[in-house]
Amino acid sequence: MISCSIIRPDREPTLIRHTQDERGPRSPVKESRLSGTTAGSVRKRVFVDKQSPKAYDALVETSGAVRAVAADAGLDRTLVELINLRVSQINNCAYCLNVHTRAALRAGETTQRLGVLAAWRDTELFTAQERAALALAEATTEPANALAQENAYDAARRTLTDDEISAVIWVAITINAFNRVSVMSKHPVRGIPQQ
Repeated sequence: MISCSIIRPDREPTLIRHTQDERGPRSPVKESRLSGTTAGSVRKRVFVDKQSPKAYDALVETSGAVRAVAADAGLDRTLVELINLRVSQINNCAYCLNVHTRAALRAGETTQRLGVLAAWRDTELFTAQERAALALAEATTEPANALAQENAYDAARRTLTDDEISAVIWVAITINAFNRVSVMSKHPVRGIPQQ
């Protein structure tokens, strides 16, 4: 089986798998990123949070402890949500993006800043503390990039306290774990009824 991506400027990349059978030439089979299925097959995802509730409950408990650490370190709730959103953007976690966008708005974040969060480095909308925290959260999410990690840590040391650095890293670690639960389970994002 051969796989390739088709990229069209007006659409998301589509993964096409070509199969060869006895009838001759390859026939394309489209795979949906959304459903995790291919045409002619059904591969229902296991909701790992439901399948292993003790493990998920431990993650939820960890999340509560991390929220307390962030509050004790003086991190504003909007900053915690910005970290949650930026990490979820990197991990392409639609479910967590949905949840944490609503949480950020409830905490008082603006739609302008949420709209440009993916390009935060290219704006002047974020404070020095927020910029240091976002860079550190990105480095925590992609630890294989050693240079980015060192640069982010250096910037954090100049701007954040030890307690804030620890809290930012723990927030990023925790949302990364929730992202993986949701991405691997393919948790659906449901529309909110219009009022």
